[in-house]
Amino acid sequence: MQFLEKVFHLRDNGTTLRKEIVGGLTTFFAMAYIIFVNPSFLSQAGMDYTAVLVATCVASFVGCMLTAFLSNVPFAQAPGMGLNAFFAFTVCGAMGYTWQQALTVVLLSGILFLLVAVSPLRKQIIASIPASLKNAISAGIGLFIALIGMLNAGIITASDNLVDLGAITQPGPLLAIIGIVITGILMAWKVKGALVIGIVITTLIGIPMGITELPKAGEITMSGVTLAPTFFKFDFGGLLEHGALALITAVITFAICDCFDTVGTLIGTAGNAGMLDKDGNLPRGDRAIIADAIATCTGACLGTSTVTTFVESSTGISEGARTGLSSVVVGILFLLAVVLAPIAGIIPTQATAPALIIVGMLMIKAAAKIEWNDMEIALPCFLTIAMMPFAYSITDGIGFGFISYTLIKVFRGKFKEVPVLMYVLSAVFVLMYILSYL
Repeated sequence: MQFLEKVFHLRDNGTTLRKEIVGGLTTFFAMAYIIFVNPSFLSQAGMDYTAVLVATCVASFVGCMLTAFLSNVPFAQAPGMGLNAFFAFTVCGAMGYTWQQALTVVLLSGILFLLVAVSPLRKQIIASIPASLKNAISAGIGLFIALIGMLNAGIITASDNLVDLGAITQPGPLLAIIGIVITGILMAWKVKGALVIGIVITTLIGIPMGITELPKAGEITMSGVTLAPTFFKFDFGGLLEHGALALITAVITFAICDCFDTVGTLIGTAGNAGMLDKDGNLPRGDRAIIADAIATCTGACLGTSTVTTFVESSTGISEGARTGLSSVVVGILFLLAVVLAPIAGIIPTQATAPALIIVGMLMIKAAAKIEWNDMEIALPCFLTIAMMPFAYSITDGIGFGFISYTLIKVFRGKFKEVPVLMYVLSAVFVLMYILSYL
């Protein structure tokens, strides 16, 4: 106990060992869905499901430990929702990179984020993008994730450039709808770990429905649980196959999304919990950002998309967690979760789809913070939100939002209100669109 007090300063932070453990357990169960959802995303880019699951657990462990011992704040890290969708469906899908090249892009974005995090540029970059556009990005990604969940489950279908309602009375879509209802009821009752419990219950219901395929005797073994298929599988040589501009766009998008996800979570969650100082800053928050950047680089080496700070950390903080000890608890639980790898493969996409749809619902709440009465903000934010699902691209949503924001401000004679970085990013997106059609 004296060691923990010395390292985490429990008494000074007004907490106890029990509060930190309970907070850590609460946070873990709130975000444990990523253990199953992340590999279901990245496997669609061609990556090995089991290896990604192991990489997800190990990268989360590393990120949580870095946060705990570098910054001593009660925040947990794991591969981020939205960023894994960008990895699989935009970088590997629309942009045409292989998953090995995409992991290399994630590594470069992590290095870029780390350089920014340790430099004075950090505050300038964070302040350069309007808060409403940050909220629009979050809401747009929420819609995009929900769309993917519904498509994966067969609740909706896409063919001949048309989106339509699927055959929802068929076993697959019906199971997903049952899962949505079950998970929604659990969340309405504020059951801890509702998303994970929902995945498990839906998987079990899928057995008599013929959707969940149980493994045969002797097939469940730890022998195939390895990082080898994704460990350090970088492809630097092929990065420029799609042009320098595409590479720059992908790297910057990953880095910016990671940066704002992390900063928004740290400041927003800590503010609600009264953890900010008189200047509105989170003590040692800069170290938490550095920990996040290092975790992203580590995750890329292990074989997963961008690691970021999870907003679900707020659940543990609401239980009284105030120090990095709760992050240690979360990290250890993620590491122990590696033993789930042999049985995770039986979970059908219809069981993880409800988690995607409900996470999308939670993310779209950010749209309520947008200044919809101000057309200079409303239109760019609407385009950001709408283009992500409609164009099936997170990048296009960000691009349309940034370009329209910059143009409206300029033609309103308010060009001085547009930060230099917004001009640069808007120009990059314009060039990307021009070159892609030449």
